[in-house]
Order: sequence, then structure tokens, then C-alpha cells
Amino acid sequence: MRRRVLGFFSAVAVTSCLLTGFQGVSIAQSGINLWSGVKRENQLNHRFDFGGQADGWDRLRLRAEGKRLKTAVAQFVISYPEYYKGSFDPKKIEVRARGKSVPLQEARWDKANRVIEIFPAEPIPAGTGVEIVLSNIKNPPYGGMYYFNLAIQSPGDVPLSRYIGTYIVSIST
Repeated sequence: MRRRVLGFFSAVAVTSCLLTGFQGVSIAQSGINLWSGVKRENQLNHRFDFGGQADGWDRLRLRAEGKRLKTAVAQFVISYPEYYKGSFDPKKIEVRARGKSVPLQEARWDKANRVIEIFPAEPIPAGTGVEIVLSNIKNPPYGGMYYFNLAIQSPGDVPLSRYIGTYIVSIST
């Protein structure tokens, strides 16, 4: 009898570990990572629309909650690491605020400095959550984890740069 009870509890323990493991995989796709080296309060949410597969074409959605954007935004700056060998299409960049597309003055990809710069036509008010949609991107030919950092610049004569957070982007093989 005791062996049956221990066997039952062992089966429950193994099953719960498996279920928790699968849940962890789905949470990681949404942009949450527990052992990243980036403080939890600095992690930002993102999502691939087509799975984030190596060497594939995809759409990446980068989100920043309104509580993080404490000043108006005149420019978004997304930097990424040197070892990220994917590509971006600046003509296919969109910023969404309050569920609507924001007109852009310009979107640039500075490949040499590993930066994407986005200039809204009008400053986005402080406290407004945004979603930056990078369409028509080509993922790197190999999988890995990449840290994309988001900074903003405020409007005005003396623009202030401010770090908003980090997207932990995982490309699978």
C-alpha cells in the first residue's frame, strides 16, 4: 500500500514538473524570462507573430506600458547586440498607441551602430502605452537570446534620453 501511495505522489510530482515546464515555454515567448541577468522591473514584453524561428521572416511586437513612459516621446531608440545578424525593414515599422497607428516622421535602421530610430510625427503624450511593430524582419540564421534595449527621447530644446527597459528576444532553431 505504501508503495502505491509513493508511486502516486511520484507520478503527480513528475506530471506537475512537466506541466510547469510547458507553461514556462509559453511564458518565455511572451517576453518573460526568469534567469536573464536583467532585473525583472526592467524586462519588457514582446511577441513574434510567426514563431521567432531562425532564418525565417517574422513580425516582432515590442510593448512598453504607459507607466514606464513618464515623459512625452519624440523619438524611440532600439539598440541590439553586435552578434544579432538579422535584418529590419524601416519601411515596415509602425508605432501603435491607444490601439491606433501613430503617423511617423521617419524610421531609420542604422546597421553600422545596431540601432533602430523611430520619430513620431507628433510627440506621444506621457503615460501612453505603445506597441512598436517591426514587420518584414529576417531573423538571424541561428537561434539564440538577444537583448534589445529601448530608450526614448523627450521633446524640447534639450531632449532627455531615458532608458525604458530591455526585451529579451529568443530566436529558436
